[in-house]
Amino acid sequence: MFNVDMEGLDLEKKYDLIILGGGPTAIGCAIYAARFAMEVLVIGKTFGGLIATTHLVENYPAITSTSGQGLMDMFKEHMDSLSIPYISDEIQSIEKGEVDFTLHSFFQKFNAHSICIATGSERKKLGIPGEDQFLGRGVSYCATCDGPFYKDRIVCVIGGSDSAAKEALFLAQNTKKVYIIYRGEDIRAEPINKQRVLQNDKIEIIYNTNVVEIKGENNVKSVVFENGTQLTIDGVFIEIGSIPNSKLAKRIGVKVNNKEEILINRKSETNIPGIFAAGDVADAPFKQAITGVAEGVIAAYSAFDYIKGMNIDY
Repeated sequence: MFNVDMEGLDLEKKYDLIILGGGPTAIGCAIYAARFAMEVLVIGKTFGGLIATTHLVENYPAITSTSGQGLMDMFKEHMDSLSIPYISDEIQSIEKGEVDFTLHSFFQKFNAHSICIATGSERKKLGIPGEDQFLGRGVSYCATCDGPFYKDRIVCVIGGSDSAAKEALFLAQNTKKVYIIYRGEDIRAEPINKQRVLQNDKIEIIYNTNVVEIKGENNVKSVVFENGTQLTIDGVFIEIGSIPNSKLAKRIGVKVNNKEEILINRKSETNIPGIFAAGDVADAPFKQAITGVAEGVIAAYSAFDYIKGMNIDY
């Protein structure tokens, strides 16, 4: 999306903080680190993160309505105003020295006193025809982000977890009809949420069924089941889980939970001094752009406090 002129960077510089990630969590962390007068560098595989693929964002405070890309454009403008460097790259490994860290990408190495891992997560995909084609045009992975745009329409939620049940309940507040399509015999929601789903007249569960294709023209029109039948639909919400991008952290010994989320405390600290984490890659229970930014800000302050303890001369 954009890049820094590598020739303009001192690759031998030891940054106070290197932030890994390109979404709102990473950029929020960088903005605060810069305001703390830290030497900061952001390295991200893709600038914008998952939220950049969201058609409309209407739940970010002070911004009534914008696209996900529009929101990240504002983040970039704020970044640029503070002259924060961003590199489109992917770190492959991290070496921990006696007190500092060396980060290696395919072609470069970088040095830092501290690191914030804000690499987010990847949505699990069905891997069926039409899923990528209609992303943002009827296919969504976030009901709280996109659900309000389906007022009085017919939608489906694919999945059978508690998250899928909660997505369906949220969607049922405004939509005309919500189908839960699940490959198993019974949804795996918490009892209270399962009861609410079963008692909601707007929600219908289709069991023992797999969706094999999503069809449409400019927008989604229907889903195709494995038996060949089609269900007319306006929106498809895929809720089959997400995968935290924590592999790099695990390789250096950062502890994760059974969901592969990085374990952090209230200061965004991990088990390794000098390594912080924030956002969707971490083990916070509620994952939204605004909460990720807040964790990124906390990580920036904690890194600043950590650096002060190293008695580095600013």
